[in-house]
Amino acid sequence: MYEAVHAHPGGETTVARHAATAARYGYEGLVVRTRAALAVDDENAGDEQTNRRRDPTALADEYGIDVVDAVEVDADDPSQAAGTVGAARSTRTAVCVVGGDDRRNRFAVEDPRVDVLVRPTAGGGGFNHVLAKAARDNGVRVEFDLGPVLRASGGDRVRALADLRKLREIVTYYDAPHVVSANPSSHLELRAPRELVAVAAEAGFDPEWVREGLREWGVVAARNRERLSGDFIQPGVRRGRYETER
Repeated sequence: MYEAVHAHPGGETTVARHAATAARYGYEGLVVRTRAALAVDDENAGDEQTNRRRDPTALADEYGIDVVDAVEVDADDPSQAAGTVGAARSTRTAVCVVGGDDRRNRFAVEDPRVDVLVRPTAGGGGFNHVLAKAARDNGVRVEFDLGPVLRASGGDRVRALADLRKLREIVTYYDAPHVVSANPSSHLELRAPRELVAVAAEAGFDPEWVREGLREWGVVAARNRERLSGDFIQPGVRRGRYETER
């Protein structure tokens, strides 16, 4: 199972510390979702030690956990978001788009280059059957963010639970793919898979459905790594021994 985190500078904790904590909690993988603007800054950084601490291969070797480089596109204008998604698609293993209102949600689920629509109801935006069908048809995963359930209280927590239950009804009815996350920005906000399953079960979610959502991040990573490899031509077709690039 995988967790998807925000790491420094976009979050409070370094990638290395997230990786160490996630490995200790029993995760097989860690998705590091960096905001698009910060991703450019990271690539231009000249500090070799800093870059090594963020390098997925080095971190995987050190902590024994798969580290997935992801980008999180957060743009009010769909045309701007489309350009950023296109640029990231060929360089990042996972491409996420921040939702939260109708325009953002619609853009994300209608673009097959997008892997995950994250936080679809965070800004008070709705998610309806039309969007669920588009997510299913385009293979865009819908994120179930358990963060507010874990970290909020009172009325905010009640509203977050209600939003998640309504979202689940629509997503499951139309068989749209989904991922699950606690959306942590600090290693202190990480929770072990069994804890997330237990919390979600208390809210009425099927435990296996939650586990499936945690595993789905790994499915996304494996699929996209194959597509980014030099052997990939199209789904089901790979470059063979007699195939050469033109």
